[in-house]
Amino acid sequence: MTEPVRKGWVSPRLDVPSGIHRPDYADRGRPRGFHASRPFSASELARMRHACRAAAQVLRHVGTLVRAGVTTDAIDRAAHAEYLRLGGYPSTLNYHGFPKSLCTSVNEVVCHGIPDDRALGDGDIVNLDVTIFLDGMHGDCSATYPVGVIDPGSARLIAVTRECLELGIAAVRPGRPFRAIGQAIEPHAARNGFNVVRRYGGHGIGRSFHTELHVPHHDDPRATRIMEAGMVFTIEPMLTAGTFTVREWDDGWTVVTADGKRSAQFEHTVLVTNDGAEVLTTAP
Repeated sequence: MTEPVRKGWVSPRLDVPSGIHRPDYADRGRPRGFHASRPFSASELARMRHACRAAAQVLRHVGTLVRAGVTTDAIDRAAHAEYLRLGGYPSTLNYHGFPKSLCTSVNEVVCHGIPDDRALGDGDIVNLDVTIFLDGMHGDCSATYPVGVIDPGSARLIAVTRECLELGIAAVRPGRPFRAIGQAIEPHAARNGFNVVRRYGGHGIGRSFHTELHVPHHDDPRATRIMEAGMVFTIEPMLTAGTFTVREWDDGWTVVTADGKRSAQFEHTVLVTNDGAEVLTTAP
């Protein structure tokens, strides 16, 4: 059993050149509201595809950096540089005051982990959550990576979480309620001995980082809204090896499992097509 994740030192926020187009919260820290989820126009979808492909490129790049001895702060710096190279703004940077350019969630950290000077250790697992603002749109994706040699239970947790994402995507079809996504994910997690975090879920995305649309990954009878062709949202199941109950650190961001057991997450941004779903966050 590894030691619980401890807070590390958080370096100052990185700068973004003035020539990079910024979301409305970049300076003030608060979005001026959010856009409702609705089907995208052809021009909006073209810009969304661009942003999502760029997000996938950033994630692929930073994923190659995961190894024992590397700090999550170093991964943040690399992500930041890659966002800028692609002409985009790190969506998380100063979003409601978040201090970094991606989220790095280690072991029992479920989501929203803040990169710091803690070095990854052999046997850890880490989720890297990447979002870019490019062409006026946000593209969002994440994956969980093993650090060196991990125990079989953690490897299975990662594998099943990835499978749950795939099942959630396969459940997307116009005319179905959003409840169908959780109905596909939760039973597979349970059959494999894992729980699905209920407090957090997927979300509508586009001109706003988060729209009003919430996408539960458990079977939630309240998720009666119907999927429409042209809608775009994230599916990002978070599975735990123990309880689905979570708690938040006093930094106001870091969410951990209540029992200290490990959590994994995978995420894609998806488009509802006429007969299913298209994953937008794939690297070219």
